[in-house]
Amino acid sequence: MEKNLAESGSFARIDEKKKEGETPRAPLPDSGETDAKEVEAKTDDEAKPPAADAEISEPVEKEEEDAPIEVAESPPPSLEKVSEDIDQYLETLTKNADVEEASLEIPDFIDKFLELVEEKIAVYDSGGVKGKWGEVAEEDSSLFGALHQVSKLMKLLSQSQSSSEEISKRKDALVNHIGTLQHRAMSYFEEEFRFLMEESRNPGESNPCGHDPKGKQVEQDQSSDPESIELEPEFPSYPDETIAKLKQIAKVMKSGGYQYESGQIYLVCRRCTFEENLNKIGFEKMSIDEILKIQWKILERDIPAWIKTFKDSATVYLSGERKLAESVFEEDPSLAVSLYSDLSRCIVLQLLNFAEGVAMTKRAAEKLFKTIDMYETLRDAVPIFEELLPEAVANELKTEATLTKCRLGENVISTFGDLEIAIKTDAEKTLVPGGAVHPLTRYFMNYLPFACEYKDTLEQVFKEHSKIERADSTSRPRYEGEGNSQQNVNANNSGTENESPFAAQVTRLMSHLDTNLEGKAKLYRDVALSCIFMMNNGRYILQKIKGSKEMYSLMGETWCRKRSSYLRTYHKNYQRETWSKILNCLSPEGLSVHGKVQKPVLKERFKSFNAIFDEIHKTQSTWIVNDEQLQSELRVSITAVVIPAYRAFLGRFSQILDPGRQTEKYIKYQADDIETLIDELFDGNNAARRRP
Repeated sequence: MEKNLAESGSFARIDEKKKEGETPRAPLPDSGETDAKEVEAKTDDEAKPPAADAEISEPVEKEEEDAPIEVAESPPPSLEKVSEDIDQYLETLTKNADVEEASLEIPDFIDKFLELVEEKIAVYDSGGVKGKWGEVAEEDSSLFGALHQVSKLMKLLSQSQSSSEEISKRKDALVNHIGTLQHRAMSYFEEEFRFLMEESRNPGESNPCGHDPKGKQVEQDQSSDPESIELEPEFPSYPDETIAKLKQIAKVMKSGGYQYESGQIYLVCRRCTFEENLNKIGFEKMSIDEILKIQWKILERDIPAWIKTFKDSATVYLSGERKLAESVFEEDPSLAVSLYSDLSRCIVLQLLNFAEGVAMTKRAAEKLFKTIDMYETLRDAVPIFEELLPEAVANELKTEATLTKCRLGENVISTFGDLEIAIKTDAEKTLVPGGAVHPLTRYFMNYLPFACEYKDTLEQVFKEHSKIERADSTSRPRYEGEGNSQQNVNANNSGTENESPFAAQVTRLMSHLDTNLEGKAKLYRDVALSCIFMMNNGRYILQKIKGSKEMYSLMGETWCRKRSSYLRTYHKNYQRETWSKILNCLSPEGLSVHGKVQKPVLKERFKSFNAIFDEIHKTQSTWIVNDEQLQSELRVSITAVVIPAYRAFLGRFSQILDPGRQTEKYIKYQADDIETLIDELFDGNNAARRRP
């Protein structure tokens, strides 16, 4: 028998066909041999009773016939073959979905199908190696299709009904099995999705955490200008291949009912990416309480980074995020919109939180300019939100941004109010040596023109918040001629009708500064010096206003002309207070009696002139006039008054004195000497310079 099996070669043929991928079939006995045996068996049965040997040989021959059939089993079905059966079954269930079945047939190939899918998932999930998805496109497509069938099978089985308790139990067992399988598959895809989101972003870009691939700390320039550092480009730089993988995984997870999980992974990863970008440009996430505790010098350095981030977010970053979400979740547009909305809300509210904290810090004049910069940033970004974001989130963020902008605007107006009060109440009584420009004037007239560079924005701020009134600023006129506005304007030397709230504020500030300076001028005992003080400060104010295009347009030509007129008045007062005594000495009145010059009186006049001039030179050479033009104007005007009078007096009366010692004693200066000494006035020397 063994010999016959060996000769038949049945196992050999089966093995060969298995190797060749063919389905083996049961070997058939040779036809001639079979006929002979049948004839022989029939003859023996008819001729004689069966012998003992025949009883033994019959089952042996049957074994010889059946043995190859038992060995020639079909190979295990492939996933593709079973998937075809699953498709047909799903189609049947779909057609009968609305019909309550008395009995639900659940074929055995479903178990085999689930087993094959589990094996395929195990191959992907083995060893914890990330990034396997996408290595073999055919395998990915096969798993993708199988999981889609699993999801559909789960849905249809859950909806189907059966009156058979046995079938119901089997159905419930299958549903549990499918749930377990889906959970494992989705857990794998969650990790794969997270891996792609985190590791595939910005290939070739330096590690944002400041480490090289080996974990060594990388030195970074902390002083980099925020303006030179860019956020992610318009479309976050994932390779096209990665986006295709993310899109496919998102589709798989959606079909399995796990779109929420994929969305959360996406949202968290993109939020982390945004915070990494903030760290790159030196902007640290802070709460309002932390902001309020930070020193302004430190906080001030963060504001340029905040401004750049907010501008980039409004114009570039959110646009790129929208494209990325729409690309990854192409199969689920509603989820893409939801994620983009949530991400936009998170990003913008985090940035608004910083601006809110700045608006709540203690007001100070030095904070004004950064506050205005932030105000302008919010103002310009609000319209972009309406164009870029979905309507619901756009309205929400527009409202929040507008509220924060208003708080910054209120801070700006209050800062000007504080400045007004500071000028009004400044009671400093320390005299400035030499009648020079007062520090208050220098500070204010450097500060205000700089503020007026924001003229258009400040006009907007004051118009939008013109109703803000302070109890300690009752003199503030209302906009467009309310109450006695025109009267106040005229009092402040403006004469401009319906001037804007900001222009009115600047006019009031200038008026308070004038009043303050007039009070300080009265502290000088020397009236002439008080005039010099007012001329110094007035000229400084006028030059600063004329040097600022924005401030000149606010104050107007009329105001400047009146200011120049005031300066001329102080100039005349100075000359009268100082040089009228000199001119009195040079007057011929009282020198002659009955047409004869009295020598003693003439000598006294020369002595008085010398003494008064020496005192003026000694004193006023220590006075300070820094403005070269004003200094020149003063010297020229003095020379024009004194020198001609002195020349005439000297020429008329010097001959009356006896030549020699008497002339040298009483005529101390020649006209040229006087002119030279006048040119030494107002240069701030501590000691009078005299001729040897």
